[in-house]
Amino acid sequence: MSDELREDSGDRLQALTEALQSGTLSKVRRMLNALHAAEIAHLIESLPPSQREFVWELVEPENRGETLVHVGDEVRAGLIEAMETHELLAAAGTLDTDDLADLIQDLPGAVIGEVLRSMDKADRDRLEQVLFYDEDTAGGLMNVDTVTVRADVTLDVVLRYLRRRGEVPEATDSLIVVNRDEMYRGVLPLTVLLTSDLDLTVAEVMDTSREPIPATMPATDVAKRFQDRDLISAAVINDDGRLLGRITIDDVVDVIRDHADHSVMSMAGLNEEDDIFAPVMSSARRRAFWLGTNLITAFLASWVIGQFQETLEKVVALAVLMPIVASMGGIAGSQTLTLVIRGLALGQVGKTNTRWLMAKELMVGVINGLTWAAVVALVAVFWFGDWEIGGIIAAALVLNLIAAALAGVTIPVVMKRVGIDPALAGSVVLTTVTDVIGFLAFLGLATMLII
Repeated sequence: MSDELREDSGDRLQALTEALQSGTLSKVRRMLNALHAAEIAHLIESLPPSQREFVWELVEPENRGETLVHVGDEVRAGLIEAMETHELLAAAGTLDTDDLADLIQDLPGAVIGEVLRSMDKADRDRLEQVLFYDEDTAGGLMNVDTVTVRADVTLDVVLRYLRRRGEVPEATDSLIVVNRDEMYRGVLPLTVLLTSDLDLTVAEVMDTSREPIPATMPATDVAKRFQDRDLISAAVINDDGRLLGRITIDDVVDVIRDHADHSVMSMAGLNEEDDIFAPVMSSARRRAFWLGTNLITAFLASWVIGQFQETLEKVVALAVLMPIVASMGGIAGSQTLTLVIRGLALGQVGKTNTRWLMAKELMVGVINGLTWAAVVALVAVFWFGDWEIGGIIAAALVLNLIAAALAGVTIPVVMKRVGIDPALAGSVVLTTVTDVIGFLAFLGLATMLII
């Protein structure tokens, strides 16, 4: 790899930008093509649109296919639009079946037809097998390039077969054992193959405890199984138990990364595939919906405040202290919301333990509410010299933190059950709840006790 690009991604981007500004295209080409396709993709996504197509032309044809797989959907669409048909065909021709399945649906219809016609029947059947399943399932993740052996052959036969084959697929830690009907029977770890008596049969040493993954299993569940069982690869089967392919750890890493990106971006109402350098109007249009939604909820909170206009006019101190109640409730609720969303994503929160979790978070809300209510009350008394105001804000704070705890559990659980992504909409609803209840409790108590 070029010395200029050995550093982290920030240093790579700076080195590439400096090389572009210097006009030394040969240096840029050398720097780019010394990188892995994923690193090239990251650099291209980090460039403004005006520079992307220019840099893309410097990427060697053999690197383009895999780079297209690694870039985000929006960036990929722009690069594909700028490519000629023969360039797209060449890029597709460098990909394995599972990577081609990720890319082919984004290609123009005419190019898809050309790609399919250029494949032999066996490869085309394997591609169609992957495309049959949703991309967010095990079937959509799997690679159909597998090495299988029969249980009744000796290890010596297996070794001779591997030598004749000459190579094995990447991330192969075991061979898959099947019968004559391609039904899954177990796996033969390579470590066992290399350290056992060659006169033994596969049946005598194979691992039958390694469970295959159903093709319809959601990708997030696949990732959890890999994480829980420290897997490097796993066989994928259909409903009848017939072997379809395998999933490797690199596919699972992509799932985990995409899921993390989705969670972070959804909190702000954004899509993880959004291009950071998308056109201004496009970005503004996408963000408008959640800004509008937030505006509606803000009007609701403002309406609640408006109901106590006379109270605020008579006791100005209330207006000064009012944001504290809403802010503390929002922070406490966000903590609970984040915890529960993570639990739902990992399968740790369900019908059987929701009540227990709610009771636990309720107690946390009570303890934190009482603790910080005492602190805020003392500050209010010291600030305004009024014990009555101190008591009111303390009571309102306790009520709002309890409400925040209940809302932080209830909102994501209910959203999950009705099919709404809690990571996407949960924070907006929670903010509304804590603002409304906080203002209502604080100003309502003040109206009853002071006015």
